[in-house]
Amino acid sequence: MLTFLGKRLLQAIPTLFFVSVIIFSLQQLLPGDRALIMAGEERDPDVIEQIRRQYHLDRPLPVQYVYWVKGVLSGNLGESMRIKQPVLDLILEKLPVTVQLATMAMIIALLIGVTSGIVSAVKKDTLWDYGANIFALWGISTPNFWLGIMLIFLFSVKLGWLPASGYVRLAEDWRASLAATIMPAFVLGNAIAGVLMRHTRSAMLQVLESDYVRTARAKGLLERTVILKHAMRNALTPVITLGAIEFGTLLSGAVLTEQIFSIPGFGKLIVDAVFNRDYAVVQGVVLVTATIYIALNLLADVTYILVNPRLRS
Repeated sequence: MLTFLGKRLLQAIPTLFFVSVIIFSLQQLLPGDRALIMAGEERDPDVIEQIRRQYHLDRPLPVQYVYWVKGVLSGNLGESMRIKQPVLDLILEKLPVTVQLATMAMIIALLIGVTSGIVSAVKKDTLWDYGANIFALWGISTPNFWLGIMLIFLFSVKLGWLPASGYVRLAEDWRASLAATIMPAFVLGNAIAGVLMRHTRSAMLQVLESDYVRTARAKGLLERTVILKHAMRNALTPVITLGAIEFGTLLSGAVLTEQIFSIPGFGKLIVDAVFNRDYAVVQGVVLVTATIYIALNLLADVTYILVNPRLRS
């Protein structure tokens, strides 16, 4: 296990290097001069020259990249041009909000999607199967913004059970925090649940036709034991892969959902940074997002081994 983790970590280093090069290179293609933007409306030549020296904009691009990487390795992702705050502080402020929202959405998606996928496979060609497939089609086809608006109209405007928008931190009031995030979490989890259901059903149908499942049944094991202990564990590999990808997508920013429910998360941060040409924030957020994806892929590989003992060798 340790050898495997070591190899994967070594593979992550060149991946992050190439990602950093791409992020820095694409950033240079954006229109506009950073020094002119930071100088404001007056654009005093002396101020512009000072900004170029301060941020190394007067140096060649390879040298600028080296300065940026040195800052990243020391925990300095730069400073926001718009609000004059360290990028790392902004990320640490916004990321926990999206982590909470994404975690709740994935829990909802796993509970609904995996459960309905297993039931659909076990009850193939029955009303349970048809109902689960209809639900999956609903989840995949329903636009997040429409479902969010409908939930606000029903549970906030008509029934008054939940707040229509806003966010409360867990540390301040966990009940109010859950009440404020349950609707956006369901909106996000609903779409993922549909995809998870289809993948779980497909994997379970293949596993249920395997020889070892027929052998387990021939030995007289309870059907519940055959499904949960033998079939489901081997069918979870594609589900783990998909779950890791979807969780990374949620963490990279559920922009529409966060905008509808006025949640100050990661997605809103990067959208505001792009519109305001806040280059340092864009670079920092994209780099952190890429790192999260790599970490989630590593976590998925470790989970494969824990779920499927055959992969340990």
